[in-house]
Amino acid sequence: MTVHEPAASPQRHHRAHADAIDAFIAAANADDPDHRSALLSRALAVDVVFWGPLGRGSGRGAVADFVTEVVQGYRAGGCRMVRTTSVDAPHEWARFGWRFEGPDGATVLSGTDMVHLTAAGDIDEIVVFAGPLH
Repeated sequence: MTVHEPAASPQRHHRAHADAIDAFIAAANADDPDHRSALLSRALAVDVVFWGPLGRGSGRGAVADFVTEVVQGYRAGGCRMVRTTSVDAPHEWARFGWRFEGPDGATVLSGTDMVHLTAAGDIDEIVVFAGPLH
């Protein structure tokens, strides 16, 4: 097996991952649809593929619809996504823990996401794992 080293330094790779992930989480928490769309444009490749417990979607529009329906439309209102771990980013893949919390700060759901970044620093694949691993 041959291992190819990335051209960018590990710190630069890690920062690109964290920036894209944090923009994605900020988009999930944005009440204004235009601001949400701008954040998603900054974080995601146009043809991003989103895998989650509720199915698969392709494109920024599918991710925006998911965020609007599931995160923004949650019945408790006032909920938000929070990144709960550092970003573990070996090369172009990264994983991070998250929590969906209610207005009182109580955890509604938590999980782990894995993302793949392009050379330009855009997330082109998101895999959502919701709930604890048993």
